[in-house]
Amino acid sequence: MGTELSTLDATAQAALVRDGDVTPLELVETAINRIEKVNDELNAVIHPLFDKARATAPGAVDGPFQGVPMVIKDLDGTSTGDPYHGGNQLLKRVGHVADRDSHLFSKLRAAGFVFVGKTNTPELGLMPTTESVAYGPARNPWNTDHSTGGSSGGSAAAVASGMVPVGHAGDGGGSIRIPSSACGLVGLKPTRGRVSLGPDIGEAWAGLVQRHVVTRSVRDSAAVLDALQGPMPGDPYFAPPPARPFLAEVGADPGRLRIGIRTAAPMGLTETTAACAAAAEDAARTLESLGHTVEEASPAALDEVELFALFFSLLTTHVVADLRELEALTGTTVGPDDVEPLTWLYYEQGQAVTGIQYLDAVNGAHNWSRRMASWWEPVDGSTGFDLLLTPTMAEPPPVIGDCVSTKDDIERGMVRATAFAAYCAPFNVTGQPAMSVPLAWTETGLPIGVQLVAPYAREDVLLRVATQLETAQPWVDRRPPVHA
Repeated sequence: MGTELSTLDATAQAALVRDGDVTPLELVETAINRIEKVNDELNAVIHPLFDKARATAPGAVDGPFQGVPMVIKDLDGTSTGDPYHGGNQLLKRVGHVADRDSHLFSKLRAAGFVFVGKTNTPELGLMPTTESVAYGPARNPWNTDHSTGGSSGGSAAAVASGMVPVGHAGDGGGSIRIPSSACGLVGLKPTRGRVSLGPDIGEAWAGLVQRHVVTRSVRDSAAVLDALQGPMPGDPYFAPPPARPFLAEVGADPGRLRIGIRTAAPMGLTETTAACAAAAEDAARTLESLGHTVEEASPAALDEVELFALFFSLLTTHVVADLRELEALTGTTVGPDDVEPLTWLYYEQGQAVTGIQYLDAVNGAHNWSRRMASWWEPVDGSTGFDLLLTPTMAEPPPVIGDCVSTKDDIERGMVRATAFAAYCAPFNVTGQPAMSVPLAWTETGLPIGVQLVAPYAREDVLLRVATQLETAQPWVDRRPPVHA
């Protein structure tokens, strides 16, 4: 039964519980067995919560995912009584433990999920690869010499390897979509404000960060979004409510859509490899075969080079705030020996940004977002586009160590990160929903995702089209070499 369960998505596992074919405790025990079987190879789960999960499972909430085991990222929210280190060696050293649930985790518990472990992440979520000094690299189950992507790389490795069907994730510059692409998963970054970041914060990284999950199936992504979406008291803003449950969009007819495709990296920041460009082009042909119109087109604003400076100012100033939070959590003064070299560089650069420069960056990002939005929803009444199709990353998953900064080459990580965030980060700025789906693999067996971007608050369109692609080019039966 354990091996059989490892092939089922969360929706199917929940159905077994509802039908009385398996108990929540049995689901949890088999997940623990799978983690113990393969985690030594992958370093995905860094904080096992096995005893707690066994105690929780019999009383799991009778929600849509009653008793279904999942992992949660050691970042992007806190869970009561569990370690919270954020990939940071100082928090690890002091053994910091969280004293409350983020709203997101409360909602996941209310849906019936049982947390079986916390997963590996880069320090403070700053890198598109998961290789912190504190916990070492998470390894890709498709090839353990390669990165899982980041920052939700531990969760992605856990789901791709069959440990669990769902992994919590967060995305401030691609950190849901990048690891989904690297590990052959479905990764939906919701619309800004769709999922509450409270109660500790109203927004993260000036609104760049959104939180959700990585999954193997489109229906799981939709159903979990139904459980997570909606405002909580005191949220500074929230996305318009959906017309109907997101799960109802799975299999719904999207109609004939106008789709633009782009395979050149925004702002010319990096070269796109032939394999990643081909993956998007193959997806375009599939979409055309499904009745959609696809043409080479993209928002002109994607080539405005000032976006990079805006994004960087927002990121680095919030690193300053993150390190101040480290000081508050640990009661110590944070110095360069307490964080990784690139984190400290970002901190120093963030300190140089004045208040008015920060506000200029926020306003600049808002104005740029309006120019972007006009491609989907023209203000002159002309016909806009329904979707943008791109590669998720400009390169396949890198070899472990390739993107890591050192004291001798501090900027290496920053430079190499560009290839993996270039297509994703613009839509953290705009707040639009964007989704990576696993449609291609390299000749050596590494996954390559393609990205779909919809207008603001139109996750429904993404889910409808992703279901079409999942049916036309099924990925659910593909298994990596390291699988439970």
